[in-house]
Amino acid sequence: MDRWQYLIVLAACLAITLPLETFGDGVYRQAWRAVRAILPVAAVFVLWDEVAIGAHVWMYNCAYITGADIPFRMPIEEGLFFVVIPLCALLTYNAVSTILERSRRR
Repeated sequence: MDRWQYLIVLAACLAITLPLETFGDGVYRQAWRAVRAILPVAAVFVLWDEVAIGAHVWMYNCAYITGADIPFRMPIEEGLFFVVIPLCALLTYNAVSTILERSRRR
């Protein structure tokens, strides 16, 4: 079970924020817009992470990751982190903005 912890936490983050898609224009319904917002930032952080791993400044506890890696030495969970967490943030921001806009109209 421990090896799946990181992925389980990422899945939980997505599951918890999934209902927020119903507010406003949605994030998943504007997928290209979400991709344009997330990928450039994710690319910078993936590069930064790779440099830190290569310099032995950063490492992962093998007990909490599956062992599957994306190119180089980064665990797949870390790569997903840079996509999932910003996606959850966009969902939250979109929902809060929509709720605040609706409350101002009243």
